[in-house]
Amino acid sequence: MGDKIKVLIVDDSAVVRQTLASILSKDSEIEVMGVAADPYFAANKIAHEVPDVITLDIEMPRMDGLTFLRKVMTQHPIPVVIISSLTEKGTETGIRALEYGAVEIITKPRMGTKEFIEESEIRLRYAVKAAAQAKLTRKKRIIKAPSESLQVKPKLSADAILPKGHTGASMLKTTEKVVVVGASTGGTEALREFLVAMPSDSPGIVIVQHMPEHFTRSFAERLNQLCNISVKEAENNDTIIRGRALIAPGNHHLLLKRSGARYYVEINNGPLVNRHRPSVDVLFRSTAKFAGNNAIGVIMTGMGDDGAKGMLEMKEAGAYTIAQDEKSCVVFGMPKEAIKIGSVEKTLPLSQISKQVLKKQY
Repeated sequence: MGDKIKVLIVDDSAVVRQTLASILSKDSEIEVMGVAADPYFAANKIAHEVPDVITLDIEMPRMDGLTFLRKVMTQHPIPVVIISSLTEKGTETGIRALEYGAVEIITKPRMGTKEFIEESEIRLRYAVKAAAQAKLTRKKRIIKAPSESLQVKPKLSADAILPKGHTGASMLKTTEKVVVVGASTGGTEALREFLVAMPSDSPGIVIVQHMPEHFTRSFAERLNQLCNISVKEAENNDTIIRGRALIAPGNHHLLLKRSGARYYVEINNGPLVNRHRPSVDVLFRSTAKFAGNNAIGVIMTGMGDDGAKGMLEMKEAGAYTIAQDEKSCVVFGMPKEAIKIGSVEKTLPLSQISKQVLKKQY
């Protein structure tokens, strides 16, 4: 890669191409090397000069974005940022694109308040920079959603954790563990591997994955099909229970709170923190305050330093902290920053993190 990140914009809308090019060109670290109205024009441009990053629309004439993405990732992997609409179909295909190898997904810029437009520009430029750092490998297989006949273990309910006649509010103390996880670029696949390995009676899990609004619901639903535990997009006041993972809704911060022995989540729409909403730091800091040594923190692949300071607060409050190692990260940014400031007790390959979390729950 040269001094600037070379970006190829692929979108059938001339207005969108112009908007994206204008936003990206404002950044001194990014160079828009070209635009293409569909994958065929894009392929011709790539044949002459390979970009560092491709921004890719999904719904296009002649060849759809998913088909083009699969060809790129199986033949000549190039970091791809999906630019998708907020339609129901758009969110579903966006999640599939991440499974096919796209490293980031953002929503198409649209008109709104000055603050909204500024936040959209921040997210777009950040996504491109994060994608440029991603380590890619050729995709040898495509993950498919499980069939309707897939057999999974029964998932625990709240009644299984708190028997009838026994309420958490009446308990003054608890030693119940809660697991909090933060991830960004490359995190969707890392979280899938982590959660699939969790048994149905695992500790309650709360997750912040940097992802746009509405896409987190589709992401949670896809994981819920694959996992032995229940996975859902968090809603305000959801109780954290064994056998369930809650994922922060896109464009909303998620905080962990406690009432007696009951851990629950609070959703709010505060300003961006570390260029993100949801922010890992927001989750980790609230966990340090309300869970202390009952918490296990995990920081995974992603660009930047979101979560590093919050994890340090967790560690100082007695929590056990884990970072994903460099070799298994798509981008070794967030874990690296956490390790650098002394937030991490254990650094592990992705494949070993779930085992360590289960080991430390007692």
